[in-house]
Amino acid sequence: MSVSTKNTTAWAMVNENGDLVIPKDVVDRYGLNPGAKVRLDEGTNFIRMHRPVTHLTKIYIEPTVSCNLDCITCFRNAWDEPNGKMSDETFLAIFESLRKMDPIPNVYFGGIGEPLFHPKTIDWIKMVKTLGVKVEMITNATMLTEKISRKIIDSGLDVLWVSIDGATPETYEDVRLGAELPKILENLHKFNSMRKGGHFPLPELGFAFVAMKRNIHELPKVIEMGQSLRVKHYSVSNLQPATADMQADRLYDRSLHSIAFMNADSTPSLSLPKMDLTDVTRGPLFDAFNSGCNVNFAGNNWGGASDVCNFVESGTMSINWKGEVAPCWPLMHTHDTFLHNKPHRNHKHIIGMVQEESLEDLWLSKEYVAYRERLHNFAFAPCTFCGGCDYSKENIEDCFGNDAPVCGVCLWAQGVIQCP
Repeated sequence: MSVSTKNTTAWAMVNENGDLVIPKDVVDRYGLNPGAKVRLDEGTNFIRMHRPVTHLTKIYIEPTVSCNLDCITCFRNAWDEPNGKMSDETFLAIFESLRKMDPIPNVYFGGIGEPLFHPKTIDWIKMVKTLGVKVEMITNATMLTEKISRKIIDSGLDVLWVSIDGATPETYEDVRLGAELPKILENLHKFNSMRKGGHFPLPELGFAFVAMKRNIHELPKVIEMGQSLRVKHYSVSNLQPATADMQADRLYDRSLHSIAFMNADSTPSLSLPKMDLTDVTRGPLFDAFNSGCNVNFAGNNWGGASDVCNFVESGTMSINWKGEVAPCWPLMHTHDTFLHNKPHRNHKHIIGMVQEESLEDLWLSKEYVAYRERLHNFAFAPCTFCGGCDYSKENIEDCFGNDAPVCGVCLWAQGVIQCP
């Protein structure tokens, strides 16, 4: 669940030459510059236009991979990489590249580690805000003292995401080893009282929740807790198990097995309307969702393969603490995980270094553009709902003959896992 998107309605017009004329504000917002190639998807009564692969909208910056917690959900439990933090030289290279871009993309500070564990993160946020762009950061909130809270608020940060994986101390502390929920809530209530803006306080607050069998029952209470703090955004993701014992906490085994069946041409379709979710309707609706039909719920598809890289579709790039540029957050570091009860190694894929090339040159490089076009087509082997052969053990190649990195095993691309 992600509650953060503002939808607008815009009208295009067909002129006397038969050309589709799109309003200028939409052209500017989606980078529809002359020569841009745009992918179109046809539906029953619509044509969906994708963002051009040349339009960069957001950059993820990882200040550090170090952290003060030892969360059971973290990729650091299953990799062999050194701890480290971004140097001033590396960030200045990023900043100078950003300053020269037009338009300048938004920036998100976050990655594997805790951003506030880097002493310069708030200063860097303040620098990026001088460029007039939206800036977000994610934190575990353990270091959110009154002094740091004041610095964050004064930096001009637009959205502060907080990782909250439980509404009771027992559940929360079972996931986030080394943290105490009462102290986190104390920090957040103080932060909330320091924000200014009346009904629209800044920075906005968001909660990021990793759903597992051990904590999903507390999601409603997490949302209720957020309402008392005037949280504006909630982002819920599934777990990607980094260790063998975490596999038992997955909530999507059945979902993965049903993707292929729901995508088959012979699968019957079921169209459902919106209705109240009550004790009367809950059971029948859930049975309908799990009936084996390809379900359309109030105009939205429920189930089936997504085959969409939201990192590419949204026009983002990721930069790890070393200054290495990757196409997405999951490809910043080599890490191990599990799929279909089998180990999978996800090798990192690096486009280039910010110390050696500008962000714009890296973004528009022929190889990187071609890679993003390949992601748009998503002609990869369906490893997420097959996963039966040795190819799925790594993202090096697949049985369709694709070269690294292959993304058929990516749970982000199937809508199972998502980042704020």
